Amino acid sequence: MRDITMKQIESVTVVGAGYMGGGIAQSLAMAGMNVTIVDQDPDTTQRQFERLLREAQEFEDQGLYPPGSVSTIKDNLRCGTTIEAEVADVDFIEEAVFERVDVKQDVLKIISTSARPDAIIGTNTSTIPVHVLAPSVSNPDRFLTVHFSNPAPFIPGVELVAGSSTSPEVIEAVKDVLTRAGRQGAQVADTPGMVLNRLQYALLKEATACVEEGVATPEDVDTIVRTTFGFRLGFFGPFAIADQAGLDVYANCFKTFEDAYGPRLATPKLLTDAVAAGRYGVKNGSGITGDFDDQLKAELIAYRNKAYSRMAQLLSELGPAPSPTSRQSDD
Repeated sequence: MRDITMKQIESVTVVGAGYMGGGIAQSLAMAGMNVTIVDQDPDTTQRQFERLLREAQEFEDQGLYPPGSVSTIKDNLRCGTTIEAEVADVDFIEEAVFERVDVKQDVLKIISTSARPDAIIGTNTSTIPVHVLAPSVSNPDRFLTVHFSNPAPFIPGVELVAGSSTSPEVIEAVKDVLTRAGRQGAQVADTPGMVLNRLQYALLKEATACVEEGVATPEDVDTIVRTTFGFRLGFFGPFAIADQAGLDVYANCFKTFEDAYGPRLATPKLLTDAVAAGRYGVKNGSGITGDFDDQLKAELIAYRNKAYSRMAQLLSELGPAPSPTSRQSDD
């Protein structure tokens, strides 16, 4: 591994001007970075660049972007020509092309051949491990996954995945970019699907099983998810939710699942070990996420109640999301 001294990232090129790449470019430009967007040919890039400016204006008009955002984006976002030219002298390149290994490998080879040797290179892959793509990058110590979610302008979380060679200084420089852009980066291990899509796809798989077994319709599954545990997920992750509910309660519930569905829903060892050690969650002051004294318990409960109440108010204000079902009921 090279000894890298990393300065703050100020210039960025996003390769791939579709909805993901465009949203990333908008977000970084709004944060004050000098951003260039480029696609496979100048005509495509120009069309997408014009779309981004139109969308930014729509977002500001709708109150989704703060006043002045369009002006900031226009000041900081430019339309590129070729990939080779636009990655040649920037601090950070984010690849956001089609989610296919061969396509990403080809583009990353072009990027790493044309970029400065010290330029950081990120990939916006949703599922492909770093070690699969890293051989396409020269100096892989400057390469990592920087996985934004769609729609990138509005989803705050970003998955970071370091490869076996990725420099710690590179990771810190990218985390700084995310902080400046109002994002929350979480570093996870280099495995297929990482965390986001392992969990998201696992939920979809179990949801389809409920439908296929005749337990519920797709519409009823969606209603249950968004109005029950999904209602909580904007504020708490699964471990925090389990700590609040009671780890001993969860362990008892898993016994029912294991009896009915076998190893697929067997009690996780992490949960079994916690309960065996007397860690039941918030109610007895010790859980998976840590320890809770009386003051922290009171603060957590007050926050939770306020958060859920505000969420209910927001949903009431927005009304139901447009869907085929809602359209049929209007007819």
